Amino acid sequence: MSPQNPAIDPQRTALLIMDYQPAVLGSLDDHDQLLTLASGAIDLARQAGITVAYVRVAFADEDYEQVPEANKMLAGVARSRALHHEAPESQIHGRLEPQPCDIVVRKTHVGAFSTTDLEQQLKDRGITTLVLAGVSTSGVVLSTVREAADRDYHIYVLADASADHDPHVHTVLTDKVLPMQAHLITVADLPGLIVTA
Repeated sequence: MSPQNPAIDPQRTALLIMDYQPAVLGSLDDHDQLLTLASGAIDLARQAGITVAYVRVAFADEDYEQVPEANKMLAGVARSRALHHEAPESQIHGRLEPQPCDIVVRKTHVGAFSTTDLEQQLKDRGITTLVLAGVSTSGVVLSTVREAADRDYHIYVLADASADHDPHVHTVLTDKVLPMQAHLITVADLPGLIVTA
């Protein structure tokens, strides 16, 4: 184990599966392998006793009215009434079904924290370390890394279980930007980092 990738205490760690929804995954050319990797990470987390948390972006009717035109990324979503919280395409992908003990939050902004009670749920479980997987790298992953770093979490990003509609952007972010605040690892790295009792 390298000093760049310190050990992960499963009792104080959460795996965040972010925006793994049909409507979001549909922007990728091939998302089957991504789902396989995310599913593998979830299995590893459950076996180790790591908390699994799901974050999805979806809007109730009243949420659309709260999105200002100034929000360049989400104003169009609000105008078109896309990603309605009851629509099948806004649900967590069926291959990654949450369990009753998991954390599940719904957001109306890009990052995982700003419009959810995620941090309180993490604090209630004593979580200090986050392992992130999400779509897209330039969206939810980047925003959540930035905010989690400001909140003083230890952060890991599963580079191979995250993706962007622009592969070049994904590469630049995982090679150059995210390592300033997070440890970049793969799903295959996880077992060797988790401390076992």
